[in-house]
Amino acid sequence: MSTDLNRPATAKAPEERHRRASGIAAVLRLRELPVMIALVGLVFFTWLVNPLFLSEQGVKDLLLNATIVMLLAVGQALVIITRNVDLSVGSALGLVAFSTGSLFFAMPDVPVIVVFILGMILGGVLGAVNGILVTVAKVPALVITLGTLYIFRGINNAWAGGTQYFAGDRPQEFGALSVNTVLGFPLITLIAVIVVIVVAVFMAGTRPGRDLYAIGSDPDAAKLFGIPVTRRVLLAFIANGVLVGLAGVLYASRFNSVGATTGTGLELDVVAAAVVGGVAIFGGSGTVVGAAIGALLLTTITSALAALRVDKFWQQAIVGILILAAIIIDRLAALRTARKLRISEARNV
Repeated sequence: MSTDLNRPATAKAPEERHRRASGIAAVLRLRELPVMIALVGLVFFTWLVNPLFLSEQGVKDLLLNATIVMLLAVGQALVIITRNVDLSVGSALGLVAFSTGSLFFAMPDVPVIVVFILGMILGGVLGAVNGILVTVAKVPALVITLGTLYIFRGINNAWAGGTQYFAGDRPQEFGALSVNTVLGFPLITLIAVIVVIVVAVFMAGTRPGRDLYAIGSDPDAAKLFGIPVTRRVLLAFIANGVLVGLAGVLYASRFNSVGATTGTGLELDVVAAAVVGGVAIFGGSGTVVGAAIGALLLTTITSALAALRVDKFWQQAIVGILILAAIIIDRLAALRTARKLRISEARNV
């Protein structure tokens, strides 16, 4: 009797071990895993050298520094997954941030929620401009967004001139978003985390989100399967613009001043964060969570090297090395997958 009762458990044991092994293998294959390991290792090493790096204020500064880039990297990931790129995000953020300062200066009593809504609408409009030009004109996004980078920056320069809006020009409750904390997390960082979760669920659990991956993998095949490629790519650019708008408003809350040069050069950091976070530059793979972790890694590198008193040149060099490493790893992974597919097809013949 006992032997019979033990048989199911004995039979299930190999299956359970197989499931555990499969689960471990799946974790090891995560594109975000190397980035997470690098982040933890960097933080730990810096803490050993400089214990103040993980003080309460140090952790808060790390999170605040990463918040804006995290939001921008999430939006950029949506675009890159479709085999496109948006180089205008820095200029668009500057335009939204200066608009936020101008709105508070003209209407000091305007509700903060209205400012957020208007900023996201403006960002969505700028994203729609990019998306329409890319999808209708059929011109590579690299060229289009390089042009709108200068157009948006030129508009901001003409509008702002030498004008700057400082922290004293905004309501106290708006500036408090980057000062107040919940369980040690700054409010604006919590907003960014919520956005990452929402977008991640959208990408993994909805048809439009999965369509973006299909488009990035093979646009022609996506069309044959009935996916509305033009609408989906336009959606990615608009969603990216909305997130840029949100980041622009939070930028105005986070920093002491906004003006004509706000956001200059930020687009390169954003693309780097997405690529380092495992989003394939050739499209079709990667996650917004990985992009957010990549943003946290890059901003942590800057803070860590500053804490270690390393020259700023090396900060830029390390970021460049990470980008090259991410692209090479992604390429090698693609070649390995293609080789496995060829072997599998050969065996089936």
